[in-house]
Amino acid sequence: MRCAIGGVAMALALSACAGGYRPVSDTPVRIGRPYIVRGRTYVPAAQPAYDMLGYATVYGGESGNLTALGEKFRPRWPTAAHRTLPLPTYVEVTALDSGARIVVRVNDRGPFAGGDAQIIDLSRGAAALLGIGSGHAPVRVRVVDPAERDRERLRRGKAAAPLPPLPQATVRALRAQLAAG
Repeated sequence: MRCAIGGVAMALALSACAGGYRPVSDTPVRIGRPYIVRGRTYVPAAQPAYDMLGYATVYGGESGNLTALGEKFRPRWPTAAHRTLPLPTYVEVTALDSGARIVVRVNDRGPFAGGDAQIIDLSRGAAALLGIGSGHAPVRVRVVDPAERDRERLRRGKAAAPLPPLPQATVRALRAQLAAG
């Protein structure tokens, strides 16, 4: 019995040294304090009605680094970075070039380049699901409350259930709204 307890204690001790990443979890939700990047102040806040048009960029060169939530960044997972939404937050991202829609988990801060029109950084995995290559693409981003099964899939790095694309008339109207500023 003592040997079994000693083995468990050793396994726990070794697992504590395994890298210092937080496990992927939805609790606690962190709004965070205001922060400054490149001389600009960002104020995180709960924004349950967030629904914005702008541009997404693709990021992924930071593989293995910690996200702002303390999780290991995995570029192939459907995740995103946002400047002010609570961490984590789930958002629906619509590619305005195609109408394709996905749900991603926001677990990091950014984008900090490209100005105000750039509203979200997508991991390579999220961008691939939307059909977005490198560079930037016009998108709609809105906060959603997905089903627990989709949350669980996203926490494990899998895509949420597929969403039907937006009708082309809606996509055209959103693109016109974005162009009008």
